Amino acid sequence: MNTKLSVAIVAQDEEDRLPRCLESLFFADEVLVVDSGSQDDTVDIAGSFGCNVLFQPWLGYARQKQYAVDHCQNDWVLILDADERVPKETADEIKKILGEPSYVAYSFLRKSFFHDRWIRCCGWWPNRVLRLVDRRQGRFNDHLVHESWIADGDVKELDIVLEHYSFRNYADLIHKMQIYSTLAAEEMLQDGRRAGWWTPFSHGLWMFVRSYFLELGISEGFDGFMISMMNAQGSFMKYAKLRELEIRNLKLET
Repeated sequence: MNTKLSVAIVAQDEEDRLPRCLESLFFADEVLVVDSGSQDDTVDIAGSFGCNVLFQPWLGYARQKQYAVDHCQNDWVLILDADERVPKETADEIKKILGEPSYVAYSFLRKSFFHDRWIRCCGWWPNRVLRLVDRRQGRFNDHLVHESWIADGDVKELDIVLEHYSFRNYADLIHKMQIYSTLAAEEMLQDGRRAGWWTPFSHGLWMFVRSYFLELGISEGFDGFMISMMNAQGSFMKYAKLRELEIRNLKLET
């Protein structure tokens, strides 16, 4: 059986990282890039690689990716971010799997890089992500952040890897931390979570201890220290923003 494969990518202003991703997708039958309003050359770059390109204003992480999956030509879809890359060994294994799929979805190990170094600490490794799916048998959840695919059947965990080049520099790391902490706070509020005045400090402190010492950030030099600090700051800000939202809502109710 020759099962065709689509790759679904959501992107915005990724001209510096998208080429590395697209160059690794030689094995796909279709690559669909859903752009949410790039101001750089992202769309032109996608077109130059022969990708199908759609424009969709940003719907949120889960809904945007679901939109991309729904608009692919094929039922088997590899879901990628523009800052990810598929090594040739992984591509070869995907082709073998699609010869006769035995599961409704497959997960991969993901190697994250920072300053072009593989970061093995701070909770970045091992990191498992579910990316190869039969779209007829699953869907994305509705989480605001840390969206994931919910498969309607058995999932196979593979020991092959995807490469992840998520943060360009420390400024990018801080910028994304602010975005994710805001979304996480909103989601926690919706789930009925609450934060005391001490909660941001206690969670931030624990996150640094866990990331830097228990998850061996200390072994990765300055990058390990900075990643641990950003993990701690992200946790601190998540609960600080949750507290802020609680106070705002109380004022609106009075």
